[in-house]
Amino acid sequence: MTTPLSPNTQATLLLTAPLITNGGAEPADTLTRSEYVQLSNTLAKANHTPALLLHSNEEDLPDEVAMLIDGDRIQKLLSRGLQLTQALEHWQSRAIWVLGRTDDGYPERLNDRLKDHSPPVLYGCGDPDLLNSGGLAVVGSRDVDATLIEFTEGIGRLTAQVGRTLVSGAARGIDQAAMRGALEAGGQVIGVMADSLERAALNRAHRELLLDSKLVLISPYDPSAGFNVGHAMQRNKFIYALSDAAVVVNSDYEKGGTWAGAVEQIEKLRLVPIYVRSNGEIGKGLEALQRRGALPWPNPSTPQELNELLSQAIIDTHVSRSEQMSFLEH
Repeated sequence: MTTPLSPNTQATLLLTAPLITNGGAEPADTLTRSEYVQLSNTLAKANHTPALLLHSNEEDLPDEVAMLIDGDRIQKLLSRGLQLTQALEHWQSRAIWVLGRTDDGYPERLNDRLKDHSPPVLYGCGDPDLLNSGGLAVVGSRDVDATLIEFTEGIGRLTAQVGRTLVSGAARGIDQAAMRGALEAGGQVIGVMADSLERAALNRAHRELLLDSKLVLISPYDPSAGFNVGHAMQRNKFIYALSDAAVVVNSDYEKGGTWAGAVEQIEKLRLVPIYVRSNGEIGKGLEALQRRGALPWPNPSTPQELNELLSQAIIDTHVSRSEQMSFLEH
């Protein structure tokens, strides 16, 4: 996927992306997500888009923008054209694509479900069409025993057998076990990464899977970005938003990204039904999530049972969202 960047996406990258390359340029004072959302919404109210800023001098900036963010800061970010060109060449040589929120290929599920919480830009490798396929999200802790790995691989295999997409975070432990089970069974997988997308895209084991549209790897963070606890916790909402239902295989109690992401879904975002593992020693974390409203995983053992579970989840989510919209309208 090497289509030219739209003007809006160019502006968004210049304003928000670190544009990490091997050149080692000075880190830019990029806009935070909340700053960019404020800027974008301010421009929209004036019937403008971020692309307007590409052709504006500091003196020409709309008054609303100048009051929101320092004009000199905006101009310094927009002047990074050469750095952006170098970054794009670097990404394209690794088959990494970039999509902005207003681009046609940007996943509808993120825009529709997360609104302003959607990533301003999304980096990826593989077929982006897979991102709108829904499916089952499987998440959990990094450090788990062989029994949980085997259990999770089984969920991945069953998801593939029913022809549904498996969505996970590509982290060590539960995430990779779920993805491995689905891929080994010939299924399709979405991996939402919090770091090191570039390294994963260059992984020889991934290459054929990416080319065959069996695997798509995405990240809302720069492809060269290293591990960051905040990023790891924030990306969970994107995993849930891309799925139809989710199962939490294992979680620490009141700490860690798996716990934080599940609680956010159960108590705030409520995008999809959240299940927790119900067999074996489930531990304090899963017990607490169930008390907060998570459902016990019914342990489907056949493709038909899993298909029925996911089909019902889609219906329940649609009804819930329709009720929310009706409530807001009245």
